[in-house]
Amino acid sequence: AGLANRWGCPVLSLDSDFCVFDLAAGYCPLSHFQWQSVCAAGGAQGCYVPARCFFVEKFCRHFSRLNRSLLPLFAVMNGNDYVELAALEVFFSKVRLPRGGGAGKQGRRARLQGLLRWLAQFAEPTEAVDNVLKYLKKHQREEIRELLCTSMEDYTPSDVNLEDFFQNGKYECEAARKADLPQWVLDALAKGKLAPFISDALILRSTFLHVQVEDMQRPSAHSTALPIRQVIYGLLLKVSQNTEAASPGKQTNELPVVCEFDRLQKTLKKTFVQAASLPTGFCDDHFPLDKLMKVPMSCRQMLLLETLGVKMSFLESIPSHLQLPVAVTCYWICCSEPKVKLHQLKALLLMIVSGELHRITNDPDPTVVHAEGDSIAYNEFLKWKENKLQNTGFDLDAAHSFCQWQCCLQMGLYLNQLLCTPLSEPDLTRLYNGTLVHRLYQELKSTPSVENLFSSSPKMTQLYQVLLNTVES
Repeated sequence: AGLANRWGCPVLSLDSDFCVFDLAAGYCPLSHFQWQSVCAAGGAQGCYVPARCFFVEKFCRHFSRLNRSLLPLFAVMNGNDYVELAALEVFFSKVRLPRGGGAGKQGRRARLQGLLRWLAQFAEPTEAVDNVLKYLKKHQREEIRELLCTSMEDYTPSDVNLEDFFQNGKYECEAARKADLPQWVLDALAKGKLAPFISDALILRSTFLHVQVEDMQRPSAHSTALPIRQVIYGLLLKVSQNTEAASPGKQTNELPVVCEFDRLQKTLKKTFVQAASLPTGFCDDHFPLDKLMKVPMSCRQMLLLETLGVKMSFLESIPSHLQLPVAVTCYWICCSEPKVKLHQLKALLLMIVSGELHRITNDPDPTVVHAEGDSIAYNEFLKWKENKLQNTGFDLDAAHSFCQWQCCLQMGLYLNQLLCTPLSEPDLTRLYNGTLVHRLYQELKSTPSVENLFSSSPKMTQLYQVLLNTVES
């Protein structure tokens, strides 16, 4: 929103939050673009796609000249930012909204319009919040006030100058400066080289582990990758011995903790996880985070591989861009519970090989000559994909196992990024396809010959065998 205002451009999005921000050039919902009705403009302007543009000023004028500063409160009260405020249902059941927009037969749209007109009577948010709280029980009021005000702050325009980042590659953030983060971490976060998970752990000391389509009766798929996360926390929150000694009341053997939000069956669970103690050979002089870049690459690679339980000698026969996924797969085999089935492993490796085959047969470089066997194998693979698989039902055990692999891969990637990529980053777009891996698994159970799917390509056949031998060794 801030960048759009600075450049005088409308925002194109499907996010209704942009209805709340005051955008000088407006907000164009992508759902209102008439893509099939391209029109010719006059003169040399070419063609255009008809669309609608939303302006806060016109919107507020329509609702009794509503003060635009009240829109964040309106959004929060209607759960636009996923804040669960069940207590507000008491407000809606008691308040008399204009045009009968309260709880009743007229539905959600009438309630939204009624709330907007009700808010229009107030001059500013504080007055409106006070009047909302009058309808709630006294013991709830301060807690709800804090929730409302905190949620409304998310709609405060950012003072970050994103223009500098897009034009000069520089990013200055007041919150990050206050957190006293090393410059290399700030730069990596700004350029997307470190994930938000890293900044959450580093600044908030808490992380949220997203649930996948997994077996809810079993422990979370993220539990398999816990040791990897603990090493990440150890690197991020490690304090040098000198700093610890200078802090009264702190013991040098204390390890920091991070609050993780994960699932326990179908409920949200908060767990305090202790950071790992790093190997003594890695940082003998106790490098703090700002000096992590000075650790020799060989040491950083050693820490990554030790965390994954793999030696570099096992990976030497693997293409460099697949070494990290293979190392993660070895870790997954050792740490998953229940244990990985052979058909699951083979399905995963065949999927990785299919991504490699796609990469080499779709190389955009016209000078690259493709081996005939590779092209034949790729065409046969496409024909195989077109054949419909007989419906054998959803295998929840396999789904849970593949979810565990994805969790391990995610944290393996984050650790590799934090260590400044001692192993090459894989191309994730070709690495995993959920639909494909489930189909391969189902067919391997009934038709073992699917393992020879790429037999027309000697190169892919060899790659599959090398991958299988490596992870089974």
